Amino acid sequence: MEKLIPRHDDILKELDEKGHVLVQDLCERLNVSSVTVRKDLNYLESLGLLFRNHGGASKHVRYAYERNVDEKENINVEAKQNIAKAALQLIQENDCIILASGTTMHYLARMLVNFGPLTVLTSSLRVALELCNNPNINIIQLGGEVRKSSTSIVGSISETILRQFSCNKLFLGVDGIDMEFGISTSNAAEAHLNQLMIECSEKVVILADSSKLNKKGFGKIAPLDKIDYLITDSGICAEDKAGLEEIGVSVIVK
Repeated sequence: MEKLIPRHDDILKELDEKGHVLVQDLCERLNVSSVTVRKDLNYLESLGLLFRNHGGASKHVRYAYERNVDEKENINVEAKQNIAKAALQLIQENDCIILASGTTMHYLARMLVNFGPLTVLTSSLRVALELCNNPNINIIQLGGEVRKSSTSIVGSISETILRQFSCNKLFLGVDGIDMEFGISTSNAAEAHLNQLMIECSEKVVILADSSKLNKKGFGKIAPLDKIDYLITDSGICAEDKAGLEEIGVSVIVK
């Protein structure tokens, strides 16, 4: 491995602590010019030690890519279960809610086994099947094109059906949460359906483990000020939590 100078070590240490760094912050902290910092970041990226992005660098790739739902089921399982459990506290009897697609929604659906009465509108085939075990839940399954990779419904038919409803709360999983880009997912059709779900809901609750923070998916869903709640895990850094709360997002950490 190439030899690093002390300034490079300082940058990597900051990156380990925060997960991402900004050029401006590094200039002030290290007392060097932005030209120097950018050269340092480019050099460290060439060594495979970080990933450059607009205005700074990240410890991990900031772009989310599409994964099959079966693969997602085995990622951050404990965090997703804890997040789903916390989401239960926001659901009341006789609510009309939307459960979007995603593995965290599957866990939430399983936890609703003894809940009700409740009306659930969902784009997820797995969620609908899970809720069929509860006689006290009225299920409205969106129809349309089936995305096999996520076992969910997308497209114009589902969008037409969705426009006929108004719900108390939307519970939505995302692939990326970025302070500038907003919330996003890796599939454009799903992103558009999620946009309509937000329009049909009084409150928006994002269920996302901390690995989704400071990442972007291909399809933008909405800016962060459209979110009412974010339920995540303790991996969220204090800076990100404060930034979201400043916008008006209530952050629940589990």
